[in-house]
Amino acid sequence: MKVVIVGGVAGGATAAARLRRLDEKAEIVILERSGYVSYANCGLPYYIGGEITDPAALTLQTPESFRRRFNIDVRVRHEVLSIQPEEKTVQVRDLEDGRTYQESYDKLLLSPGAKPIRPNIPGVDGQRVFTLRTVEDTFRIHDFIAREHPKTAVISGGGFIGLEMAENLMGQGIRVTMFQRSEQVMKPFDRDMAGQLHAKLRAAGVDLQLEATPSALRPCGDQVAVEVPGRETLTVDMVILAVGVQPDGSLAAAAGLQVNRRGAIVVNERMETSHPDIYAVGDAVEIANFVTGARTSVALAGPANKQGRIAADNMAGGDSRYTGAQGSSVIKLFDLTAAVTGLNESAARAAGLSYDKAVITVSSHATYYPGAKSMVMKVLFETPTGRILGGQIIGYDGVDKRIDVLAAAIRARMTAHDLTELDLSYAPPYSSAKDPVNVIGYVIENVLTGKVRQFHWSDVAKLQAEGAFILDVRTRGEWDRGHIQGAVHIPVDELRGRMQELPADRPLYVHCQSGLRSYLACRMLTGAGFECYNLSGGYGFYAMVMQDQNLRPEGTGPCGLQ
Repeated sequence: MKVVIVGGVAGGATAAARLRRLDEKAEIVILERSGYVSYANCGLPYYIGGEITDPAALTLQTPESFRRRFNIDVRVRHEVLSIQPEEKTVQVRDLEDGRTYQESYDKLLLSPGAKPIRPNIPGVDGQRVFTLRTVEDTFRIHDFIAREHPKTAVISGGGFIGLEMAENLMGQGIRVTMFQRSEQVMKPFDRDMAGQLHAKLRAAGVDLQLEATPSALRPCGDQVAVEVPGRETLTVDMVILAVGVQPDGSLAAAAGLQVNRRGAIVVNERMETSHPDIYAVGDAVEIANFVTGARTSVALAGPANKQGRIAADNMAGGDSRYTGAQGSSVIKLFDLTAAVTGLNESAARAAGLSYDKAVITVSSHATYYPGAKSMVMKVLFETPTGRILGGQIIGYDGVDKRIDVLAAAIRARMTAHDLTELDLSYAPPYSSAKDPVNVIGYVIENVLTGKVRQFHWSDVAKLQAEGAFILDVRTRGEWDRGHIQGAVHIPVDELRGRMQELPADRPLYVHCQSGLRSYLACRMLTGAGFECYNLSGGYGFYAMVMQDQNLRPEGTGPCGLQ
């Protein structure tokens, strides 16, 4: 059997290595357009920022190492121009000498990845305008910084690459302005959670401008003039375009394979395309969302690796199936960690699911052990079943651990009750006896069983307008530092002796700083016959969201960052 693989990196390289382990006699050829067949794509920003100093560390396998260990014929700088499915051949151009030739196959695997979106605006191809997708892109940016010593930069786009580049450019002493077309960065997160990322970026010195995007990038001497509608023109030394990626399914479409409206290659659970003996994996394919079953694309290394393994199994005569992705991901943003898995609210609404959410603020480990820091957890759950649909966590230590537990819970279709029963490791430096994952399970279980009724930060303005009775049960010091306008203040420890001050004929909307003391207050009040609702996430979460949504930074001057 002869297998030709178009594209390396995560999906193609994984498939090649797996196939060799399954079939020692197969002839395997990898055709890679770039100069690198297997590299640490996710590590590229950190080489630019100096965290990774050895460029060789980015290369996981070379053509030589592939041949030595796996007996695989790897041809870098070879671009596949077309596929002839009926003849089972591909036309290839050697980018070094320009010659073209035909390569035959018995099985063909497409792993072309995704390509950066380049907006259709003037100046997008300027010499000081960069995208970051390949090792060559990385070296180009790295060399530019070393040669030109830029002092200012614009980043257009607030996804993973945009945020990671902001951190790494700032680490090189480059002042960064970030433009994001929508009202938030990091679209996998809900807007209320993304506010914490906005605050971190601004606290670190990034000039974050939301609901703004460049309309032109014009040469301005040795700089670039960045024109943004409604803002003053900004002149900087370099521009990074990080507005997203799109599946690179052009080769498949030209060959008559089925692609979707975004150009992603349509595959089944076996990673087979619409044509026999042609498989596809990675960022270029349309797959299922594991939670909803909806068709989607996920440009992440983890799913690509799994798909490559599954495709190799099936090319070798097996019957492996890919059941879908959850989009589990994590990002380091300066000293902050943000992670997400499963559905956010917009995805849950789009899927037509009946859901609710719980928000808690908890410590990363036992508070009596030094170094404990807060993390905010938001978990979506199906009603009335309690099935976990998605999770978002932002904090410091231990965020990655908890998001992975939630990711496993979603994969196992666990409920909130199951979260309460998880037997998780505990020692004071690492967790608390009731781990945050257990705690969020308890909170959701209380909501589902009616032990507490919730209201959310988004309900507060309407409640204020209606003259609802809002009760703040925090301490006097907390109240003095800020409170919801119109709220009544009675500390929780005084509540039993002051219930006569509360209206018995109206619902009480109660909050504390994080939601725990107000839960206790609601249990007291419910036991005394009051109708009580607890603010999910507490005043701390409410105040953070309000501060973020009211922040509208002014534009900067026309020539240089101010």
